[in-house]
This record gives sequence, C-alpha cells and structure tokens, in this order.
Amino acid sequence: MSKTVVSTDRIAAPIGPFSPAVWAGDQLYLSGQVAQDPASGRLVEGDAGAQAERILENVRAVLEAAGRTFDDVVKVSVFLTDMRDFPSVNAVYARWFQPPYPARTTVAVAELPLGAKVELDLVAR
Repeated sequence: MSKTVVSTDRIAAPIGPFSPAVWAGDQLYLSGQVAQDPASGRLVEGDAGAQAERILENVRAVLEAAGRTFDDVVKVSVFLTDMRDFPSVNAVYARWFQPPYPARTTVAVAELPLGAKVELDLVAR
C-alpha cells in the first residue's frame, strides 16, 4: 500500500522525523499535535483548554490540506499530563466536533513534547 504525506505551511514544522499526516489507502492518520504557534513554533501560553483550542486550529489546517473536515474524523486520542484538565479540554473538544462523535480515547501521561499539557492525534477517512 502506498503512503502519501500531507503537510501545510499553516502549522509549525514538525519537531522530529515525522509527517503531519499520512494517507494510507482511504485512511488519513494525523500525527500527534501539541499547541504550537504556527508562526513561532513555540508552545502557546495558557491552560490545557487554551492549548486544546490551538491544537484543534492546527488540526483543522492539516485536515483542510488533505481535503477533509472534522466530520471525516473517526478516531481521536487525547493525551493529558493531568486528568484534572479533562473537563476544560472536553469543553473545547465539544465545540469542534459534532454528533455523531468520533471514537475517542483519553489517557494521562507523564510528559509531552515541549512541556505541553495536552496532545491529540486523529484518524480520518
């Protein structure tokens, strides 16, 4: 199966050897996104809710580069460094996704890149 990379200049450059997204057949796999400011590449200021907002703006840019929208997302993984941030991240998430909602997993992790409080990765069709 061939793979096709999806990228956009509307997000910060990856901080490692990975692609922002990859088509594999009819599945689009988006790499984990932290709340990087597209202009500076630095993590945005603010709490986990503010970071989730920036992440989803970046995700929208990648989805649009692939010709997709949030309606095409079928799976989301949410990584939090503190589960107490779940309500604020969930409130942001609920504004960006509409029913029928994608399948979702949320886990707590010890650390995230750049000291982020939240990271999301997605699968779309």
